[in-house]
Amino acid sequence: MELILWRHAEAEDGYPDHERALTEKGHEQAKKMAAWLKPRLPKDTQILVSPAKRAQQTADALGLLFTTLPEIAPGGSPQDLLKAANWDTSKGSVLIVGHQPTLGLAAAIAMTRKTHFWCVKKASIWWIASRIRAEDEQAIIRAVVSPDML
Repeated sequence: MELILWRHAEAEDGYPDHERALTEKGHEQAKKMAAWLKPRLPKDTQILVSPAKRAQQTADALGLLFTTLPEIAPGGSPQDLLKAANWDTSKGSVLIVGHQPTLGLAAAIAMTRKTHFWCVKKASIWWIASRIRAEDEQAIIRAVVSPDML
């Protein structure tokens, strides 16, 4: 399975939290990352997005259809995120556009099977794959990219 975790781009401060929009810089970050990501996504990639406005706007930069899931809204658990992606039980590809700290916790659990507080920078992606080798489950980091590196 391929699991791509994309943190929403830079957003305005404000309240209510779920209505915070991307800043001008955030829109540029999202466009840059989408331009890098889109040609690399496997054709069967399922895209799951938080209902928060900033995550929706980040995903919109791809110009692809996506599904909005409340389970990956701000404050969601990393276990719910991994369950929504069918991590370790699926063969396809899933891109999740969500929030910190949930994305960092999910990446740590996927990679180490332990809870660690890894930080995913704004607008960055973590691309993780799972595979079975000699009857052992393995997680592989395929890419970690932030928009300032593009």
